[in-house]
Amino acid sequence: MWVYEKKLQYPVRVSTCNPMLAKYLIEQYGGADGELSAALRYLNQRYTIPDKVIGLLTDIGTEEFAHLEMIATMVFKLTKDATPEQMKAAGLATHYANHDNALYYESAAGNPWTATYIAAKGDPIADLYEDIAAEEKARATYQWLINLSDDTDLNDSLRFLREREIIHSQRFREAVEILKDEQGKKKFF
Repeated sequence: MWVYEKKLQYPVRVSTCNPMLAKYLIEQYGGADGELSAALRYLNQRYTIPDKVIGLLTDIGTEEFAHLEMIATMVFKLTKDATPEQMKAAGLATHYANHDNALYYESAAGNPWTATYIAAKGDPIADLYEDIAAEEKARATYQWLINLSDDTDLNDSLRFLREREIIHSQRFREAVEILKDEQGKKKFF
């Protein structure tokens, strides 16, 4: 079904060890509006979406896993050389006590990822509007992460991710219009 290239969708470079920035980025790893939630939402919704747009949900859901991999790489690179004292100073003492510097699906506040983060109503228009909102929330979060970061190398990757969220939102908006057009057509039997 997929071809996996053993490289990231976009390069991830990190200038320095920065556990505090890693803590913020964890939001996009296991938070409510993060990449895992998006990937699972879209790949789940595709089962009840009309054939005209099913491929879109598959494509974007798959790409979200690539984004998850990028976020994981960022978090790992920002913490791999961190001392326990640095992890504690960054507010990651509980994470360190439970996971060392291993990745774990949780929000920046330390809340574990939960399936309640993903939505599937079964109504294609409602689901697509939920998807648009999810992409816009992710876009906003990436902008805020860029605002918090002084790592120019990392910000380059964050800008890439922010731009992809904009593209995804646009594609979901197009899908809504396709489905609305379909609803308005007369059916002949």
